[in-house]
Amino acid sequence: MESDPKSTALVTAAGGAVRSSAAASDLVPAIVGSAGDKASRHYLEFFAITIDNPNTRAAYFHACRRFFAWCEHKGLDELVAIEPMHVAAYIRALGKDFEKPTVKQHLAAIRILFDWLVVGQVVAINPAHSVRGPKRAVKRGKTPVLMADEARKLLDSIDVTTLVGLRDRALIGMMTYSFARVSAAAAMRVEDYYATGKRWWVRLHEKGGKRHEMPCHHNLEAYLDAYLQAAGILDAKKSPLFRSARGRTGELTELAMHRVDVWHMIRRRGKDAGLSPDICCHTFRATGITAYLDNGGSLEKAQLMAAHESPRTTKLYDRTGDEITLDEVERIAI
Repeated sequence: MESDPKSTALVTAAGGAVRSSAAASDLVPAIVGSAGDKASRHYLEFFAITIDNPNTRAAYFHACRRFFAWCEHKGLDELVAIEPMHVAAYIRALGKDFEKPTVKQHLAAIRILFDWLVVGQVVAINPAHSVRGPKRAVKRGKTPVLMADEARKLLDSIDVTTLVGLRDRALIGMMTYSFARVSAAAAMRVEDYYATGKRWWVRLHEKGGKRHEMPCHHNLEAYLDAYLQAAGILDAKKSPLFRSARGRTGELTELAMHRVDVWHMIRRRGKDAGLSPDICCHTFRATGITAYLDNGGSLEKAQLMAAHESPRTTKLYDRTGDEITLDEVERIAI
């Protein structure tokens, strides 16, 4: 879920711009506002104070608004009237329209919000505390992965006689060779590509405020050097590394690319290269990890390079076993 003006305004609202529940009506659900100014204030502060990541803030904001809209539709007009059975019924209904990870995220948002309201003495109990989300056991990720030759075909298909083409090749290379998440790559500044000794390194600002640094692959180094030289931004250390384009002029602005812009770029480049229409930003992270493991890399090192908390998460991106599984299946000679 992307940030929007409403979710971004939560920070300002909690900081003092909104003084009453009436003034916050556009941000605070009616069922919360009816509980008074204290409830409205705590509702706003939950998003502004407890959640640093803007994408998580936006996702939780929309999840909570959706839940309270459902409550009001069901005739619940007070926070204290919401009981565990209501939350459970909502989660079951949500499961009919959304995948399990989305349902679990919505439940987490509701549960954490009510924990905050309990601490703030707005409500006495958390009605979501005892509600269990859908069980989900995943051994293999769903992210489309490119074979090494497909990834090379895509990179080679990009017209690098243009500045936008050089940018796109460098950005796709960044996600592939450094296992970077799209948000981390899009947020990079020129200074996040730097020299240490005889090698160049990249610095990624990952989720949770973590700074992740790793040496630059020689192909990525070549892509970045060509892009930075053509763009003429090597000395603008504090400026965005991957900049948005100004319409169809082929010129770059001083603004960073948004991850949605990156997604559209990838779909366009993939289509031009004749690849699957399902590829996405995460495809290149998964492709890089798979290629690394397929060439003898260890799962432990891949976990460190991808900045994953658990090797189980890294394993979801590993598709090296797919071909082995197919070989075994073909042994069924009937």
